[in-house]
Amino acid sequence: MIGIKSIASYVPVTGVDNYLQGAKFGKDQEFIFGKIGSTFLPRKDANQETSDLCVEAARNLFAANPSLDPAAIDVVIVVTQNGDAEGLPHTAAIVQHKLGLSTAVAAFDVSLGCSGYVYGLYAMKGFMEAAGLKNGLLLTADPYSKIVDPEDRNTTMLFGDAATATWMVDGAPWQLGKSLFGSDGAGAEHLRTTDGKFFMNGRQVYNFALVKVPAHLAQLLEASELSASDVDLYCLHQGSAAIVDAVSQRFDGGEQRQKFVKDMVETGNTVSSSIPLLLERHVLQSQHQRVALSGFGVGLSWGSAIIERDA
Repeated sequence: MIGIKSIASYVPVTGVDNYLQGAKFGKDQEFIFGKIGSTFLPRKDANQETSDLCVEAARNLFAANPSLDPAAIDVVIVVTQNGDAEGLPHTAAIVQHKLGLSTAVAAFDVSLGCSGYVYGLYAMKGFMEAAGLKNGLLLTADPYSKIVDPEDRNTTMLFGDAATATWMVDGAPWQLGKSLFGSDGAGAEHLRTTDGKFFMNGRQVYNFALVKVPAHLAQLLEASELSASDVDLYCLHQGSAAIVDAVSQRFDGGEQRQKFVKDMVETGNTVSSSIPLLLERHVLQSQHQRVALSGFGVGLSWGSAIIERDA
């Protein structure tokens, strides 16, 4: 069974002091830390493209796993909605070339935002198993600094740039369990780009997350024949501190809120990279046995899954 072998990331060291941004918009430090949850937002260099962020994460993955020969990669999937230049060609093809991977590799993009990592895991698993492939490279990079207006107080204090690389292989330590997905295009207007600028209706997105995510996690547990206490950790998309706190308090009557990871102080909302960043930092080298994932956002789109350590 195809699962998660290893995860590495790339987070730019330069960025924006969010306290200074907050002061510009009349927001105090309590609001920045308590509601937004991020005091620093990493930003890519002006000359870096989305593919460059992916390449940096992939190189970190190869460095951390000397047994993984880049020539052995069979498939590359890039999860992004902000690809290189104007999005054509697909970013995965550019990454393949920059990494010097075989031209026999399958390479394609998945155009999803904050739910994209969960979708990407299962797209990779299904593709690899159907085609009989051995080594998959799942990359996430969605640098919103390309589209966020620095004068928009609703978005500029939220998003950070980052990329992750996940090595997927047969017999991996972490196996993919049950998953559930959903879409509601009626909410498309709440998160969109117009003339290259990003717009978000924060109140509608907050309400969507608060209503949809706790119920979706409950449905996932029911489908998996698990109770909430059977899960060691809950790794949600890090949309904001307020969203993670609200979901954790509503789910299971708040009984599991201590199991909800909140780690965005120095990254911000990194879109499709937020969940794999949590897995890299809090799960893969831990003693946890069962973890729930849930991504939600632009689309509107959502996806939740259980991953389990292979006994």
